[in-house]
Amino acid sequence: AACGCAWTCPAAPIDRRVPLAPAVQNVYMAPMVVFWTAAGLLAVAAAAVILLRAARSAPQSGLEDPTLDVYRRQLAEIDDLADRGLMEPAEREAARAEAGRRLLVAADSAAVGWTAPTGQRPVLLAAAAGVGLAALAAYLVLGRPGLPDQPLDSRIETWRAGQLTDLTPPQLAAVLREALKVRPEAEGYRFLALAEAQSDNPAAAARALRRAIALAPGRADLWEMLGLSLLARSQGEITAEAREVLTEAVRLDPRSLPARFHLARGRAASGDQEGAIRDLEAIAAELPAGDPRRADIDAAIREVRAPAAPAMEGPTSEMIGQMVAGLAKRLELNPDDPDGWVRLVRSYAVLGDAARRDSALDRASRRYSGQPQILEQLEKAAAAEPMK
Repeated sequence: AACGCAWTCPAAPIDRRVPLAPAVQNVYMAPMVVFWTAAGLLAVAAAAVILLRAARSAPQSGLEDPTLDVYRRQLAEIDDLADRGLMEPAEREAARAEAGRRLLVAADSAAVGWTAPTGQRPVLLAAAAGVGLAALAAYLVLGRPGLPDQPLDSRIETWRAGQLTDLTPPQLAAVLREALKVRPEAEGYRFLALAEAQSDNPAAAARALRRAIALAPGRADLWEMLGLSLLARSQGEITAEAREVLTEAVRLDPRSLPARFHLARGRAASGDQEGAIRDLEAIAAELPAGDPRRADIDAAIREVRAPAAPAMEGPTSEMIGQMVAGLAKRLELNPDDPDGWVRLVRSYAVLGDAARRDSALDRASRRYSGQPQILEQLEKAAAAEPMK
Protein backbone atom coordinates (compact mmCIF):
# COMPACT_ATOMS: atom_id res chain seq x y z
CA ALA A 1 0.00 0.00 0.00
CA ALA A 2 1.15 3.53 -0.73
CA CYS A 3 0.70 4.63 2.86
CA GLY A 4 1.66 1.35 4.49
CA CYS A 5 -1.66 0.97 6.34
CA ALA A 6 -3.10 -2.15 4.73
CA TRP A 7 -5.96 -2.47 7.27
CA THR A 8 -7.44 0.97 6.87
CA CYS A 9 -6.24 2.50 3.61
CA PRO A 10 -8.84 2.21 0.80
CA ALA A 11 -5.96 2.15 -1.66
CA ALA A 12 -4.95 -1.31 -0.45
CA PRO A 13 -8.09 -3.44 -0.19
CA ILE A 14 -7.81 -7.00 1.01
CA ASP A 15 -8.53 -9.59 -1.67
CA ARG A 16 -10.70 -12.08 0.15
CA ARG A 17 -10.74 -14.41 -2.83
CA VAL A 18 -7.06 -15.38 -2.39
CA PRO A 19 -6.88 -18.98 -1.08
CA LEU A 20 -5.64 -19.37 2.45
CA ALA A 21 -2.14 -20.72 2.92
CA PRO A 22 -1.86 -24.26 4.33
CA ALA A 23 -0.49 -22.98 7.64
CA VAL A 24 -3.43 -20.58 7.98
CA GLN A 25 -5.84 -23.39 7.08
CA ASN A 26 -4.37 -25.47 9.88
CA VAL A 27 -4.94 -22.59 12.28
CA TYR A 28 -8.61 -22.50 11.24
CA MET A 29 -8.98 -26.29 11.24
CA ALA A 30 -7.63 -26.96 14.74
CA PRO A 31 -10.37 -25.03 16.61
CA MET A 32 -13.04 -26.60 14.37
CA VAL A 33 -11.79 -30.11 15.13
CA VAL A 34 -11.73 -29.32 18.85
CA PHE A 35 -15.25 -27.88 18.64
CA TRP A 36 -16.76 -30.87 16.83
CA THR A 37 -14.93 -33.31 19.11
CA ALA A 38 -16.33 -31.52 22.17
CA ALA A 39 -19.79 -31.45 20.60
CA GLY A 40 -19.59 -35.17 19.92
CA LEU A 41 -18.52 -35.93 23.49
CA LEU A 42 -21.37 -33.82 24.86
CA ALA A 43 -23.84 -35.67 22.63
CA VAL A 44 -22.49 -39.01 23.87
CA ALA A 45 -22.79 -37.85 27.48
CA ALA A 46 -26.37 -36.69 26.95
CA ALA A 47 -27.27 -40.00 25.28
CA ALA A 48 -25.68 -41.93 28.16
CA VAL A 49 -27.75 -40.01 30.71
CA ILE A 50 -30.95 -40.69 28.77
CA LEU A 51 -30.18 -44.39 28.36
CA LEU A 52 -29.29 -44.83 32.03
CA ARG A 53 -32.49 -43.14 33.17
CA ALA A 54 -34.54 -45.23 30.74
CA ALA A 55 -32.81 -48.43 31.91
CA ARG A 56 -33.65 -47.66 35.53
CA SER A 57 -37.32 -46.86 34.89
CA ALA A 58 -38.09 -49.62 32.37
CA PRO A 59 -38.13 -52.58 34.79
CA GLN A 60 -40.61 -50.86 37.11
CA SER A 61 -43.99 -52.55 36.92
CA GLY A 62 -47.35 -52.22 38.60
CA LEU A 63 -47.78 -48.61 37.50
CA GLU A 64 -50.80 -47.41 35.58
CA ASP A 65 -50.30 -46.89 31.87
CA PRO A 66 -49.69 -43.12 31.42
CA THR A 67 -51.66 -43.17 28.16
CA LEU A 68 -54.85 -43.59 30.20
CA ASP A 69 -54.42 -40.06 31.58
CA VAL A 70 -53.90 -38.78 28.03
CA TYR A 71 -57.22 -40.23 26.85
CA ARG A 72 -59.03 -39.00 29.96
CA ARG A 73 -57.75 -35.47 29.35
CA GLN A 74 -58.76 -35.84 25.71
CA LEU A 75 -62.34 -36.65 26.71
CA ALA A 76 -62.41 -33.66 29.05
CA GLU A 77 -61.06 -31.36 26.33
CA ILE A 78 -63.69 -32.60 23.87
CA ASP A 79 -66.46 -31.80 26.35
CA ASP A 80 -64.94 -28.38 27.04
CA LEU A 81 -64.81 -27.52 23.32
CA ALA A 82 -68.41 -28.63 22.86
CA ASP A 83 -69.60 -26.63 25.88
CA ARG A 84 -67.98 -23.50 24.44
CA GLY A 85 -69.71 -24.04 21.09
CA LEU A 86 -66.51 -24.82 19.21
CA MET A 87 -67.57 -28.34 18.22
CA GLU A 88 -70.77 -29.60 16.67
CA PRO A 89 -72.74 -32.29 18.54
CA ALA A 90 -72.05 -34.86 15.84
CA GLU A 91 -68.33 -34.11 15.91
CA ARG A 92 -68.37 -34.28 19.69
CA GLU A 93 -69.96 -37.70 19.68
CA ALA A 94 -67.58 -39.07 17.06
CA ALA A 95 -64.54 -37.68 18.90
CA ARG A 96 -65.77 -39.01 22.26
CA ALA A 97 -66.44 -42.41 20.77
CA GLU A 98 -62.96 -42.64 19.28
CA ALA A 99 -61.26 -41.41 22.46
CA GLY A 100 -63.37 -43.76 24.54
CA ARG A 101 -62.50 -46.70 22.32
CA ARG A 102 -58.80 -45.97 22.70
CA LEU A 103 -59.23 -45.56 26.45
CA LEU A 104 -60.91 -48.96 26.71
CA VAL A 105 -58.23 -50.62 24.62
CA ALA A 106 -55.48 -49.03 26.71
CA ALA A 107 -57.23 -50.00 29.97
CA ASP A 108 -57.58 -53.62 28.86
CA SER A 109 -53.90 -53.84 27.93
CA ALA A 110 -51.49 -54.29 30.82
CA ALA A 111 -48.67 -51.78 30.89
CA VAL A 112 -45.43 -53.62 30.27
CA GLY A 113 -42.09 -51.92 30.76
CA TRP A 114 -39.76 -52.09 27.78
CA THR A 115 -36.14 -53.04 28.04
CA ALA A 116 -33.67 -54.19 25.44
CA PRO A 117 -32.30 -57.74 25.78
CA THR A 118 -29.00 -57.84 27.65
CA GLY A 119 -27.15 -59.35 24.73
CA GLN A 120 -28.17 -56.54 22.37
CA ARG A 121 -27.05 -53.64 24.55
CA PRO A 122 -23.33 -53.74 23.61
CA VAL A 123 -24.26 -53.97 19.94
CA LEU A 124 -26.58 -50.95 20.19
CA LEU A 125 -24.00 -48.88 22.05
CA ALA A 126 -21.27 -49.83 19.58
CA ALA A 127 -23.51 -48.90 16.63
CA ALA A 128 -24.32 -45.50 18.18
CA ALA A 129 -20.65 -44.80 18.82
CA GLY A 130 -19.72 -45.98 15.33
CA VAL A 131 -22.12 -43.51 13.73
CA GLY A 132 -20.55 -40.61 15.60
CA LEU A 133 -17.01 -41.68 14.77
CA ALA A 134 -17.91 -42.20 11.11
CA ALA A 135 -19.44 -38.71 10.93
CA LEU A 136 -16.32 -37.17 12.48
CA ALA A 137 -14.03 -39.08 10.10
CA ALA A 138 -16.10 -38.03 7.08
CA TYR A 139 -15.92 -34.40 8.19
CA LEU A 140 -12.13 -34.56 8.57
CA VAL A 141 -11.76 -36.10 5.11
CA LEU A 142 -14.40 -34.20 3.15
CA GLY A 143 -14.92 -31.06 5.22
CA ARG A 144 -13.19 -27.77 4.50
CA PRO A 145 -13.17 -25.77 7.73
CA GLY A 146 -10.60 -23.34 6.30
CA LEU A 147 -12.75 -22.40 3.31
CA PRO A 148 -13.41 -18.64 3.33
CA ASP A 149 -16.93 -17.31 3.26
CA GLN A 150 -18.72 -16.50 0.03
CA PRO A 151 -20.65 -13.26 0.63
CA LEU A 152 -23.55 -12.45 -1.64
CA ASP A 153 -21.93 -9.23 -2.86
CA SER A 154 -18.94 -11.06 -4.29
CA ARG A 155 -21.13 -13.66 -5.94
CA ILE A 156 -23.27 -10.96 -7.54
CA GLU A 157 -20.12 -9.29 -8.90
CA THR A 158 -19.07 -12.62 -10.40
CA TRP A 159 -22.48 -13.06 -12.01
CA ARG A 160 -22.42 -9.54 -13.43
CA ALA A 161 -18.97 -10.10 -14.90
CA GLY A 162 -20.15 -13.18 -16.81
CA GLN A 163 -22.81 -13.74 -19.46
CA LEU A 164 -26.26 -12.79 -18.17
CA THR A 165 -27.82 -15.38 -20.47
CA ASP A 166 -26.03 -18.12 -18.52
CA LEU A 167 -27.57 -17.13 -15.18
CA THR A 168 -30.47 -18.88 -13.53
CA PRO A 169 -33.62 -16.82 -12.86
CA PRO A 170 -32.80 -16.36 -9.13
CA GLN A 171 -29.25 -15.24 -9.98
CA LEU A 172 -30.53 -12.82 -12.62
CA ALA A 173 -33.07 -11.44 -10.13
CA ALA A 174 -30.28 -10.82 -7.60
CA VAL A 175 -28.20 -8.98 -10.21
CA LEU A 176 -31.17 -6.84 -11.28
CA ARG A 177 -32.04 -5.94 -7.70
CA GLU A 178 -28.53 -4.61 -7.10
CA ALA A 179 -28.52 -2.70 -10.39
CA LEU A 180 -31.90 -1.10 -9.68
CA LYS A 181 -30.62 0.25 -6.38
CA VAL A 182 -28.26 2.44 -8.39
CA ARG A 183 -30.49 3.21 -11.36
CA PRO A 184 -34.20 2.57 -10.74
CA GLU A 185 -36.30 2.53 -13.90
CA ALA A 186 -39.62 1.02 -14.93
CA GLU A 187 -38.21 -1.28 -17.60
CA GLY A 188 -35.62 -2.67 -15.20
CA TYR A 189 -38.32 -3.50 -12.67
CA ARG A 190 -40.31 -5.18 -15.45
CA PHE A 191 -37.35 -7.45 -16.21
CA LEU A 192 -36.95 -8.07 -12.48
CA ALA A 193 -40.61 -9.10 -12.27
CA LEU A 194 -40.09 -11.57 -15.11
CA ALA A 195 -37.05 -13.06 -13.35
CA GLU A 196 -38.94 -13.30 -10.06
CA ALA A 197 -41.89 -14.97 -11.78
CA GLN A 198 -39.58 -17.54 -13.40
CA SER A 199 -38.11 -18.12 -9.93
CA ASP A 200 -41.60 -19.14 -8.68
CA ASN A 201 -41.85 -16.03 -6.53
CA PRO A 202 -45.08 -14.26 -7.60
CA ALA A 203 -45.12 -12.07 -4.48
CA ALA A 204 -41.71 -10.60 -5.35
CA ALA A 205 -42.81 -10.20 -8.97
CA ALA A 206 -45.85 -8.21 -7.81
CA ARG A 207 -43.65 -5.96 -5.66
CA ALA A 208 -41.34 -5.26 -8.61
CA LEU A 209 -44.30 -4.42 -10.83
CA ARG A 210 -45.75 -2.04 -8.28
CA ARG A 211 -42.43 -0.17 -8.23
CA ALA A 212 -42.43 -0.11 -12.03
CA ILE A 213 -45.98 1.30 -12.04
CA ALA A 214 -44.96 3.96 -9.53
CA LEU A 215 -42.35 5.11 -12.06
CA ALA A 216 -44.58 4.71 -15.15
CA PRO A 217 -48.25 4.69 -14.08
CA GLY A 218 -49.52 5.12 -17.65
CA ARG A 219 -48.13 1.86 -19.02
CA ALA A 220 -50.97 -0.61 -19.55
CA ASP A 221 -48.60 -3.55 -20.01
CA LEU A 222 -47.30 -3.10 -16.46
CA TRP A 223 -50.83 -3.10 -15.04
CA GLU A 224 -51.64 -6.19 -17.08
CA MET A 225 -48.52 -8.00 -15.82
CA LEU A 226 -49.35 -7.04 -12.24
CA GLY A 227 -52.85 -8.44 -12.62
CA LEU A 228 -51.50 -11.72 -14.00
CA SER A 229 -48.99 -11.89 -11.16
CA LEU A 230 -51.77 -11.45 -8.60
CA LEU A 231 -53.72 -14.22 -10.31
CA ALA A 232 -50.70 -16.50 -10.09
CA ARG A 233 -50.37 -15.75 -6.39
CA SER A 234 -54.08 -16.48 -5.78
CA GLN A 235 -53.94 -19.63 -7.95
CA GLY A 236 -56.30 -18.24 -10.57
CA GLU A 237 -58.90 -16.74 -8.24
CA ILE A 238 -60.15 -13.31 -9.34
CA THR A 239 -59.62 -11.35 -6.14
CA ALA A 240 -60.86 -7.79 -5.63
CA GLU A 241 -57.30 -6.47 -5.96
CA ALA A 242 -56.71 -8.37 -9.19
CA ARG A 243 -60.02 -7.09 -10.60
CA GLU A 244 -59.06 -3.48 -9.85
CA VAL A 245 -55.64 -3.87 -11.45
CA LEU A 246 -57.01 -5.58 -14.58
CA THR A 247 -59.75 -2.94 -14.88
CA GLU A 248 -57.06 -0.23 -14.89
CA ALA A 249 -55.16 -2.15 -17.58
CA VAL A 250 -58.27 -2.22 -19.78
CA ARG A 251 -58.91 1.47 -19.14
CA LEU A 252 -55.42 2.31 -20.36
CA ASP A 253 -55.54 -0.19 -23.24
CA PRO A 254 -59.01 -1.44 -24.28
CA ARG A 255 -57.29 -4.02 -26.54
CA SER A 256 -55.67 -5.82 -23.59
CA LEU A 257 -57.07 -9.28 -24.29
CA PRO A 258 -55.57 -11.10 -21.25
CA ALA A 259 -57.02 -8.50 -18.88
CA ARG A 260 -60.42 -8.63 -20.58
CA PHE A 261 -60.39 -12.44 -20.53
CA HIS A 262 -59.80 -12.66 -16.79
CA LEU A 263 -62.29 -9.89 -16.07
CA ALA A 264 -64.88 -11.95 -17.95
CA ARG A 265 -63.99 -14.92 -15.77
CA GLY A 266 -64.50 -12.70 -12.76
CA ARG A 267 -67.98 -11.73 -13.97
CA ALA A 268 -68.89 -15.40 -14.30
CA ALA A 269 -67.59 -16.12 -10.80
CA SER A 270 -69.71 -13.28 -9.39
CA GLY A 271 -72.87 -14.75 -10.98
CA ASP A 272 -73.18 -12.69 -14.18
CA GLN A 273 -72.98 -15.59 -16.62
CA GLU A 274 -74.67 -13.76 -19.51
CA GLY A 275 -72.33 -10.78 -19.24
CA ALA A 276 -69.32 -13.07 -19.05
CA ILE A 277 -70.37 -14.94 -22.19
CA ARG A 278 -70.87 -11.65 -24.09
CA ASP A 279 -67.40 -10.47 -23.07
CA LEU A 280 -65.78 -13.78 -24.04
CA GLU A 281 -67.55 -13.88 -27.39
CA ALA A 282 -66.43 -10.30 -28.08
CA ILE A 283 -62.82 -11.31 -27.39
CA ALA A 284 -63.13 -14.35 -29.65
CA ALA A 285 -64.51 -12.18 -32.45
CA GLU A 286 -61.35 -10.05 -32.40
CA LEU A 287 -59.00 -13.04 -32.78
CA PRO A 288 -57.95 -14.49 -36.13
CA ALA A 289 -59.42 -17.83 -37.14
CA GLY A 290 -56.28 -19.80 -36.40
CA ASP A 291 -55.34 -18.09 -33.14
CA PRO A 292 -54.59 -20.76 -30.48
CA ARG A 293 -56.14 -18.55 -27.81
CA ARG A 294 -59.56 -19.32 -29.26
CA ALA A 295 -59.44 -22.76 -27.63
CA ASP A 296 -59.09 -21.21 -24.17
CA ILE A 297 -61.96 -18.82 -24.81
CA ASP A 298 -64.21 -21.60 -26.13
CA ALA A 299 -63.39 -23.72 -23.07
CA ALA A 300 -64.21 -20.77 -20.78
CA ILE A 301 -67.55 -20.23 -22.55
CA ARG A 302 -68.46 -23.91 -22.20
CA GLU A 303 -67.57 -23.76 -18.52
CA VAL A 304 -69.80 -20.73 -17.97
CA ARG A 305 -72.69 -22.34 -19.87
CA ALA A 306 -72.37 -25.66 -18.01
CA PRO A 307 -75.42 -26.25 -15.80
CA ALA A 308 -74.86 -25.80 -12.12
CA ALA A 309 -74.63 -28.92 -10.02
CA PRO A 310 -77.98 -29.87 -8.51
CA ALA A 311 -78.50 -29.00 -4.92
CA MET A 312 -77.92 -31.76 -2.42
CA GLU A 313 -81.17 -33.37 -1.39
CA GLY A 314 -81.94 -34.58 2.06
CA PRO A 315 -80.35 -37.75 3.35
CA THR A 316 -81.68 -40.98 1.88
CA SER A 317 -82.98 -43.89 3.96
CA GLU A 318 -79.74 -45.74 3.29
CA MET A 319 -77.68 -42.80 4.59
CA ILE A 320 -79.85 -42.56 7.70
CA GLY A 321 -79.50 -46.27 8.29
CA GLN A 322 -75.73 -46.03 8.03
CA MET A 323 -75.62 -43.16 10.53
CA VAL A 324 -77.79 -45.08 13.01
CA ALA A 325 -75.66 -48.19 12.57
CA GLY A 326 -72.56 -46.10 13.23
CA LEU A 327 -74.12 -44.74 16.43
CA ALA A 328 -74.96 -48.26 17.58
CA LYS A 329 -71.41 -49.40 16.90
CA ARG A 330 -69.97 -46.49 18.88
CA LEU A 331 -72.20 -47.39 21.81
CA GLU A 332 -70.93 -50.94 21.70
CA LEU A 333 -67.40 -49.58 22.17
CA ASN A 334 -68.33 -46.82 24.61
CA PRO A 335 -71.64 -47.76 26.26
CA ASP A 336 -71.41 -45.16 29.03
CA ASP A 337 -73.12 -42.48 26.95
CA PRO A 338 -76.71 -41.78 28.04
CA ASP A 339 -77.30 -39.14 25.37
CA GLY A 340 -76.15 -41.62 22.74
CA TRP A 341 -78.60 -44.25 23.96
CA VAL A 342 -81.45 -41.72 23.90
CA ARG A 343 -80.60 -40.79 20.30
CA LEU A 344 -80.31 -44.45 19.30
CA VAL A 345 -83.71 -45.34 20.77
CA ARG A 346 -85.31 -42.30 19.12
CA SER A 347 -83.65 -43.13 15.77
CA TYR A 348 -85.02 -46.68 15.79
CA ALA A 349 -88.44 -45.34 16.75
CA VAL A 350 -88.43 -42.81 13.91
CA LEU A 351 -87.29 -45.48 11.44
CA GLY A 352 -90.11 -47.73 12.59
CA ASP A 353 -87.77 -50.52 13.67
CA ALA A 354 -89.65 -51.63 16.77
CA ALA A 355 -87.46 -54.68 17.46
CA ARG A 356 -84.22 -52.74 17.60
CA ARG A 357 -85.91 -49.90 19.45
CA ASP A 358 -87.11 -52.23 22.20
CA SER A 359 -83.73 -53.99 22.38
CA ALA A 360 -81.84 -50.71 22.73
CA LEU A 361 -84.39 -49.41 25.24
CA ASP A 362 -84.03 -52.56 27.35
CA ARG A 363 -80.22 -52.41 27.41
CA ALA A 364 -80.18 -48.70 28.23
CA SER A 365 -82.86 -49.06 30.93
CA ARG A 366 -80.87 -51.80 32.66
CA ARG A 367 -77.68 -49.75 32.50
CA TYR A 368 -79.30 -46.60 33.94
CA SER A 369 -81.85 -48.25 36.19
CA GLY A 370 -80.90 -46.01 39.10
CA GLN A 371 -81.18 -42.72 37.18
CA PRO A 372 -84.84 -41.73 36.74
CA GLN A 373 -84.09 -38.68 34.61
CA ILE A 374 -82.33 -40.75 31.96
CA LEU A 375 -85.07 -43.41 32.08
CA GLU A 376 -87.67 -40.71 31.42
CA GLN A 377 -85.73 -39.45 28.40
CA LEU A 378 -85.46 -43.01 27.08
CA GLU A 379 -89.25 -43.53 27.39
CA LYS A 380 -89.94 -40.28 25.53
CA ALA A 381 -87.47 -41.28 22.80
CA ALA A 382 -89.15 -44.67 22.40
CA ALA A 383 -92.53 -42.96 21.98
CA ALA A 384 -91.37 -40.91 18.96
CA GLU A 385 -93.62 -41.15 15.89
CA PRO A 386 -92.28 -43.26 13.00
CA MET A 387 -91.11 -41.43 9.90
CA LYS A 388 -93.57 -41.45 6.99
